[in-house]
Amino acid sequence: MNSNIFLGSFFLYLLAMIWLGWWVSRNHRSNGDDFLLGGRSIPLFLTIGTTVATMVGTGSSMGAVGFGYNNGWAGALYGIGGAVGILLLAVLFASVRKLRFMTMSEELAYYVGGNRVVRNVVALLIYIASIGWLGAHILGGGMYLAWITGIDLNTAKLVVAIGFGLYCIIGGYLAVVWTDTIQAILLFVGFIAMAVFALIKIGGFEHLTDHMDPAATDAFGIGTLGLIPAISLAVVVGVGVLATPSFRQRIYSADSVSSVRRSFIFTGVLYLGFSVIPAIIGMAAHTLAPDLENSNYAFPFLATQVLPLGLGLLVMIAGLSATMSSASSDALAGVSIMMRDIYTLVTGHMPAPERVVRYSRFALLFTIGLALAFALTSDNIISYITKMIATVMAGMFVCAILGKFWSRYNWQGAIATLIAASATSLAIIAHAGWTAYWGNPSIPAVMAALVAGVVVSLLTPRCHVTHEEALARLTEEREAMNAPIRAAS
Repeated sequence: MNSNIFLGSFFLYLLAMIWLGWWVSRNHRSNGDDFLLGGRSIPLFLTIGTTVATMVGTGSSMGAVGFGYNNGWAGALYGIGGAVGILLLAVLFASVRKLRFMTMSEELAYYVGGNRVVRNVVALLIYIASIGWLGAHILGGGMYLAWITGIDLNTAKLVVAIGFGLYCIIGGYLAVVWTDTIQAILLFVGFIAMAVFALIKIGGFEHLTDHMDPAATDAFGIGTLGLIPAISLAVVVGVGVLATPSFRQRIYSADSVSSVRRSFIFTGVLYLGFSVIPAIIGMAAHTLAPDLENSNYAFPFLATQVLPLGLGLLVMIAGLSATMSSASSDALAGVSIMMRDIYTLVTGHMPAPERVVRYSRFALLFTIGLALAFALTSDNIISYITKMIATVMAGMFVCAILGKFWSRYNWQGAIATLIAASATSLAIIAHAGWTAYWGNPSIPAVMAALVAGVVVSLLTPRCHVTHEEALARLTEEREAMNAPIRAAS
């Protein structure tokens, strides 16, 4: 396909997304809740659309397809882990919508008496995690765009970052959920069309494993990866969903508990069925081109080789949309943390209500720029994502589980949880033999965090601040961001 045709079509598509973001949000950008959470009134169909788009993001379009290219049916593990994660999120945490949190750091602090130390530490970790996710999406989108058009990889990363950054900055969260919903439709049409045409091109399912290592044809690629590394990959993705700030933002912004729960269940079931699609696409690409220089290019390779021009163009834009939809969500999650928690940590007070939207836009520029700088240093998506999740997010996952379901948990246990998870993950990463055994550090990091949290909580005094008192304290502080504007409206 002519690269100029794709670039022209992509820029037209991008302009359409920017216009859509401006149009749908033109009357909903007056205060912090409006800009960062869509006024906490996102309906069911938009919650489904934005959640689907984020799930079928960079990990599926580039990472899981590339993983399937190298490891056969193991490419389905990414989708299985994500589906289990979103279903557990629906069952375990959808109910926190009624508490009106703005950030995950508020939620985790609430579980341990509204403790400021926990809130500040978690805020910093979540901001790092948001930048990590955002960097992965910029990396995936940049690699994708560079391969198709032949432009310099770093230039491609810059184009992707500017692209989604514009409609985020202009329209805020409401722009993100609407553009995500449009992109989700494109994504599913694109992925399914790609899988069907790829199977036709190679002559059917019987040729799907041609040239593949026979071990990769085992269930979920266990013969290639090994049982424990295969389980670790699914676990790390599931933990990522359960602890990723952007998925928590879906809960906080939904119009009701039942709405977000139903949207997550629908998305989880849909994504579970979808999980084999990236593996099929990756394996078909391996059959057609077993010597690709970089397996992450399997998806765009098929888009340019097996599809008719018009459909190929749609699929390639859909693939790039996958990275942008995920990136925009993580960018807004990171900025919510900056405005609600980090700003307060640095200045000692909430931002003035009339300045929240302006500050949020500057924070978006800073956050996207920082993530772009990290993305310029990496070229492997799955490795990037799994290491980041295990190091930064495993502890937050355990904090949420213990905090919500164990009343004896306290702030000392929470800090021990976070330290144990990160230390264990870094130790596994630093030891080649341990990394080979586990595949990634997620399982030992979660186990160490769980043990540390329980032991330290039992050895230190019980928290005597009730959940009602903690919620009142957090709510009073947060509402200072919006109260004057609401009183005037």
